Amino acid sequence: MTLYDKIQELKSFECPDRCVLSVYLNTNPADLNAQNGAWKIHLKNGLKRLDEYLKASNNEKEMEAYKNLRKKVEKEILDNQNELHKGVVIFASEHNDLWSVHYVQVPVKTSFHWENKPELEELRYMYKAYPYAGIVLPGFKGIRVIDTSMGIINEEFFYEFDSGLEVWTEQKGARSSGRVGVGAGSTVTGGGGGSPSDELDHRLKENLERFYKDMGSKMEKLKKERKWEEIHVVGEADHAKSFAKTLHEKPKSCVYKNLMNNDPGKILHEVFEV
Repeated sequence: MTLYDKIQELKSFECPDRCVLSVYLNTNPADLNAQNGAWKIHLKNGLKRLDEYLKASNNEKEMEAYKNLRKKVEKEILDNQNELHKGVVIFASEHNDLWSVHYVQVPVKTSFHWENKPELEELRYMYKAYPYAGIVLPGFKGIRVIDTSMGIINEEFFYEFDSGLEVWTEQKGARSSGRVGVGAGSTVTGGGGGSPSDELDHRLKENLERFYKDMGSKMEKLKKERKWEEIHVVGEADHAKSFAKTLHEKPKSCVYKNLMNNDPGKILHEVFEV
């Protein structure tokens, strides 16, 4: 289920009385307010304030439900504290066993809510700022695709480019003049004015453009299937521009940098935070 689908599901969740605990916790190690375990204090204090509020209301049923959920939320976060990213968002309720946990790579404003339905305003804002998107990195070897939302890498895949040229060069020291071959043993000669390398470059470019065109159609299909709201293209200028032209809709952005072999986190930073 995509995050978009999850938000739609949460929007319809409601119970007769207050029964839903919504937690937004900033755990960003680069944020002074969350460094050195400060987020643990914010977590403890936030949950304690809700506890005190419920005690004052003298509603034993709510108190009991809240205590159970509080323990579950604290255990979830503390058990995974070594895997934390920039923030945690949790929606929990004993009603229909709601348990929705999201470790996100985007800024989170700490807040705690006890209501009859999930508090989704902050999540909607985060989703709008960092929506479901496809990041496409075209290059000579193929196309790398990153499926992302809320700064999280949902999935990565790679489509390899087969030039179709079966290019080979004879090894140094072999009994040959070092010709460049194409296909099963055939050779490209220099007749007609163009050098073998010029002919290969031309055919390689044609095949690469054909590959990009096919992949452009594939990305349009993926956009629909995966509910991407945006497509971003990242690569050397020639490759990025060539691939962008194959898309029916103009990409949300083009980043003219070769990041094909870079860490996904760096790529996301270049696309969303530059």
